[in-house]
Parts: sequence; structure tokens; C-alpha cells
Amino acid sequence: MESTTLSRIGLAGLAVMGQNLALNIAEKGFPISVYNRTISKVDETLDRAHTEGQLPVTGHYTPRDFVLSIQRPRSVIILVKAGAPVDQTIAALTAHMEPGDTIIDGGNEWYENTERRIVEANNKGLLYLGMGVSGGEEGARNGPSLMPGGSYQAYDNIKDIVAKVAAQVEDGPCVTYIGEGGSGNFVKMVHNGIEYGDMQLISEAYDVLKNVGGLSNSELAEIFDEWNRGELESFLIEITADIFKVKDEHGEGELVDKILDKTGMKGTGKWTVQQAAELSVAAPTIAASLDCRYLSGLKDERVAAATALAAAGLKDEVRSVVNGIDKKRLIDDVRQALYASKICSYAQGMNLRARLPANLVQAQRDLFGAHTYERVDHTGAFHTEWTKLARKNG
Repeated sequence: MESTTLSRIGLAGLAVMGQNLALNIAEKGFPISVYNRTISKVDETLDRAHTEGQLPVTGHYTPRDFVLSIQRPRSVIILVKAGAPVDQTIAALTAHMEPGDTIIDGGNEWYENTERRIVEANNKGLLYLGMGVSGGEEGARNGPSLMPGGSYQAYDNIKDIVAKVAAQVEDGPCVTYIGEGGSGNFVKMVHNGIEYGDMQLISEAYDVLKNVGGLSNSELAEIFDEWNRGELESFLIEITADIFKVKDEHGEGELVDKILDKTGMKGTGKWTVQQAAELSVAAPTIAASLDCRYLSGLKDERVAAATALAAAGLKDEVRSVVNGIDKKRLIDDVRQALYASKICSYAQGMNLRARLPANLVQAQRDLFGAHTYERVDHTGAFHTEWTKLARKNG
């Protein structure tokens, strides 16, 4: 729709995530201006706004018209590919923006890029938010989890919007101000890293149930539905149950069995592991899930290796044990293992290991190398003559 009144907020970058978030904002009663460099995407968004309920969306075809259509202080969300495209979009838009206006980057961005852009924006008198958006296309349209970090003033300007647009749960909307700088992007990065771990854990649970337990896809769908009603309840468990139910349109059976076991990735999992290494934080589940994605990419090599191993007389031992399996017990064991592994993965992501057996490692390092150690009850570095005291006390 076209209108002479100014919009409450703007959104630039109309791939599926951008379109869905714009329509979600409009549906919650906030008139929104949209812009995209490829103008056909603007028309596509306007068509959807019309068919999905005459939503208050106005389309603009130049950065200037787009910026000037938004009420001041302006808030503009950008949803474009991380890296250089973000800088290009910011340059195009800020040429027409004024001090006090806000840029909100809703993409998956490396948090240090966000911190650089905050400084650049501040030099022009502009406010900046790096806001993680989680929940995929479906979430963007119906209620994502939002992780804004950067200028508190910028957050305050859009608090009423994000509180309505975010997913609503018992505790309230899935949005809170995370903190200064690139903290919103940082939290989203770790969130994605944990998700990498979760997805790998679920796929390994599936592997055991299918190949050791001999379960069919319909049985797997039932099990995951049941698990989603218990302590494993989550978006990933819910969608996994759905995946097993989808039939193949181009042949027999279910679609999941026809999908090539070769995984893609966008980088946030890798960033999480890099950051963990940088901070000397162990993240074995997330790191292992990343390794599995790399290995999955070596499809040709794996096929060649399997052929060579079969020719050398190596048998697939799994099939021979399937018959003697107690299915009910296996399913429960896998459920408990998955739950325990998820807890470990979340703890790694949040770095909550309150007390580790590393105290023993530090004692060993001090004994043989006089590396010193710190105490939980006194400040400073300490060294003990462990061997001498042990013999004396023994």
C-alpha cells in the first residue's frame, strides 16, 4: 500500500528472512517501509503484504525515498549477507540519515565487525544495534527470538516493536537487551554453536535408533513426538519428528532417506569454536559437530574408503546385532544420553563449568614444574612442595 504518513520503522534487505520479519512487524500493527536493491523484491513483498491481510507496508525504490519515509528518530533494520554487503548497505542508507537515527543489523555477523560499525556510526551521530534473529524463516514471520546488543537508547526506541514481534512464551517475549557493543551478535554466535552441537547429537541419536535399533521412519517420528512432550522439548526435536513424516514426492518411502549426507554451514559454528579456543574454553561437543560437518563434505572419499574396506573383508558389524536388541531399553538409553549430552553442550556454550577436575591438573603441574596454582579461598599464586609433604604425612 502507498501512504503519505511516515512509517514507524524501516527494513532493508528483502530475501525470505527480511520479507517475513517485515510482514511480522506490519501484522503487529506497526507501519513499515521496505527497500531492496533488486526492486522486484520490493514488489514481491508488497504483493505478500496485500494477500496476507492488507498489512501496512510501503515499498521504496531508492535509499533516499526509503529513509525519508520513516518517522524520526528513524530505526532501520538491515537483513543482508554478513560482511561487505552490510557495509555497502550502511553506506547507502546513512548518506540520508541524521544524528539520533538507528541502524539495526539483524544478520549473523562476526561481533568484532559490529563493534567496528558502532564506532563508525557514532562518529556520524548515529546509534547502532547488532541484533541476532533466531528461528529461521518461520520464526521471522510468526515470532523469532531476538538478541539486541549495542546502544541502549537504540533498543529503547524499538522496545515496543520487538516486544510484540518476538516469540511469546510464559515468561514473556523472547527478547531482552543483551548489553553493549557486539554482545547481541556474540550471544547469537554461541546460540548457533550450541545449535550445531544439538543437531549433531540428534543425528547421532537417529543413527543409533535406525541402524542399531532397526526403527522405521514412522517409529522414529512417534518417538521424537513423544520426546518433545518431555524434558527434551525443543524446536529441533519437534521439527525432527516432522521430517520423518514427509513422503518422497519423486519415489517410494520417506524423503529423509533420499537426502545426500553432505552438510553445509554458514560460519557461526566455526566462529564459536575459534572464540572458545581464543578464550581457552573447552567446547568439545560444538567442535566435534563442526568436525562431523567437515567429514560429511568428503562424500567421495568416504564412498571410496567403504569400497576398499569391504574389499579387504571388513564387515558391517552393526547389522548382525540388531536382532538381539531390546528396543524399548535402547530408546530410553538414547533419550537419556541425548539429554545428558545437550546439557553438556549448553554448559560449554555458556562456559558454566563451576568446578572442574582441572584443580588436580594444576596440582600436577605445580608438583613437577613448579608452575604455581591459585586457590579458591585466597588471592595470589601458590607453590607447594607436594612430594616432600606427601612423604612426611604418609
